[in-house]
Amino acid sequence: MRIVSLLPSATEMVCALGLADCLVGVSHECDFPPEVVADLPRLTRSAIAQDLSAAAIDKAVSEQLRHGDSLYMLDEDRLAALQADLLITQELCDVCAVNSSQVKALAARLPGHPAVLSLTPPNLDGIFEDILSVAAATGVPERGEQLVRQLRARLEAVRQAVAGQPRPRVFACEWLDPPFSAGHWIPEMVALAGGEEVVGQAGEKSVRVTWDEVLAAAPEVVLLMPCGYSAAAAASEWAALPKPPGWEALPAARANRVHALDANRFCSRPGPRVAEGVEQIARLLHPAVFQ
Repeated sequence: MRIVSLLPSATEMVCALGLADCLVGVSHECDFPPEVVADLPRLTRSAIAQDLSAAAIDKAVSEQLRHGDSLYMLDEDRLAALQADLLITQELCDVCAVNSSQVKALAARLPGHPAVLSLTPPNLDGIFEDILSVAAATGVPERGEQLVRQLRARLEAVRQAVAGQPRPRVFACEWLDPPFSAGHWIPEMVALAGGEEVVGQAGEKSVRVTWDEVLAAAPEVVLLMPCGYSAAAAASEWAALPKPPGWEALPAARANRVHALDANRFCSRPGPRVAEGVEQIARLLHPAVFQ
């Protein structure tokens, strides 16, 4: 089978299922596993310049969406030449990857009419269901079931490790300027890691919030996880931002518990590495438990 993955989480799923050799093309954002994706054709590119500040990116994205323009360009000629059997895309977020309807329309025009699998995980269970869907579509359902069992076992191990510990109040920040609360699976990850998300809602979209709302929620831990940023980039951007009035009085600021995470690795991609993300968050929330 010849597989094209148009989102990083799907690429990670395909590889975790032992099907790396079937990948013939990926998106420009696919970077894991590096030894697999390094030389694969890149079939998408962003319509937004990549050297902008968080505020400038937010403005550019908002303007593109307001005008109904796609945030991503798809190389149709290159995709056609790959003669894929399966295209994997998503319907969850127009900001995150190529629009699903665009992919489906293209597939209908391509020779051979490749199948399109569109992933829409609103929460952790949805991520595991998507893994099973990818496994079924690629003819390895038993591998999907085994992988999901392994991931659920890792999450349960964390849940048991933090059971009975105090649950700090957490604000997971999915964008820094303006601030966005983290939604979808992130509040569940925080809960499994032994915390309580006090701004974002599990299973709901990430939404723009005000710093006044964050201050009123009085989080004891702030997790900086801007989508698409490494931990170093998130920390650098955060350091350059002026802090809102009253920030120094926030419990998280007073306790120096503001942590930057690698969002791509730990948080924003709904794929197998969410288990690693829960483990990482648990170590930040309960360092004494994981010494």
